[in-house]
Amino acid sequence: MTASDVPPLPAALADAVDGFSQHLAARRGHSAHTRRAYRADVTGMLRYAVRHGAFTLDDVTLTVLRGWLGMQADRGLARSTLARRSAAARAFLRWAHREGLLGTDPSARLASPRVPRSLPTVLSADATAVLLDTARGAVDDADPERRPGALRAWAAAELLYGSGVRVGELVACDVPAVDLDERWVRVLGKGDKERVVPFGLPAARAVRRWLDEGRPRLVRADSPGALLLGDRGGRWGQRQVRETVHRLAAAAGVDDVAPHALRHSAATHLLAGGSDLRTVQEVLGHSDLGTTQRYTHVDAERLRSVFEQAFPRA
Repeated sequence: MTASDVPPLPAALADAVDGFSQHLAARRGHSAHTRRAYRADVTGMLRYAVRHGAFTLDDVTLTVLRGWLGMQADRGLARSTLARRSAAARAFLRWAHREGLLGTDPSARLASPRVPRSLPTVLSADATAVLLDTARGAVDDADPERRPGALRAWAAAELLYGSGVRVGELVACDVPAVDLDERWVRVLGKGDKERVVPFGLPAARAVRRWLDEGRPRLVRADSPGALLLGDRGGRWGQRQVRETVHRLAAAAGVDDVAPHALRHSAATHLLAGGSDLRTVQEVLGHSDLGTTQRYTHVDAERLRSVFEQAFPRA
């Protein structure tokens, strides 16, 4: 069945989805990406419900919800995906119950899929230094035609690690968001929450070189004010950042990592250097301290590995 063959939702259900989307935008401050994901998940749940005889919200029972999640589990979807879709359904049905659109919230008794908490991938401080030195060296080795791209890669890698910002936050930055004298960058994080993040001298040097020598070579009359521009003068995208970091890791001869691993590495190295959890939470923009605490586990795993290899009575 193609997208054009999928029948529309009954008007009452479609109106409820629209109302929920407006609620997310107005009251909860979710990003546009999160709102789209929630809307798609809720719409999928309601289409399943309609196919199983539910034509009003009160027809969406616990049995329907379990069947919907079970069907996706049978298709082999990851537990993380099932957990996200379950969370979207819960949020929607709780909202509908509060708004008086639903007599009883069936999701109150819905068991959420457990997601194994994997430790984030990190590079050691030495491996990170090798990667960043490789990015710096590529600037001097590049011919004039390729130098803007090398400068951009160096600046991006230094900022990702030096500030711990997310890839999406980095590519959304405009030039005025960076203060090279005070060494901070202003980013808009999840939930449209703005924060100011410091970075060090190496990142400041890389960004200054990019702004002085690289960006002017790529800027066009219709270019946006983006900090990082692509080869055609438009805003650089997340996919291009990921490809760049993978290439740098390969050139440096370190473990293959995605850009988010530089953020993970920054957090782990901050904690290992004596920073407190609250400071790291503010730098990373985590709303929940428990998310930041994962990095204490990373460092504990590293210490245990060293202990077992080096201590004679381990």
